[in-house]
Amino acid sequence: MEGNRIFIRPVIDLQATGKKIKELRKSSNYSIKDMQLMFGFDFPQAIYAWEQGRNIPTVDNLMILARMFRVNIEDIICVRNVEICLSDKRQCEENPCENCKLKTA
Repeated sequence: MEGNRIFIRPVIDLQATGKKIKELRKSSNYSIKDMQLMFGFDFPQAIYAWEQGRNIPTVDNLMILARMFRVNIEDIICVRNVEICLSDKRQCEENPCENCKLKTA
């Protein structure tokens, strides 16, 4: 029998990414108001939401952030990996993988 197939799916960690944006903003000596003006936002709520990990910037805004902070986008986004079992239910019941949702306790 073939072993369980696992796919490692990267997932953006909103909290860690928000913390990173805040750290980069502060180390670059930008205020929330500075960023609001640079992005052309009428209100700063979007920036607060990014820093608090409630939202993620759009790709366009990530590109702007990367240029502002003089880093790559990959230096802004924090990722964690999630294991996804690609095996069928019967196979997982017979030989469950470590993180398989079908595994019984």
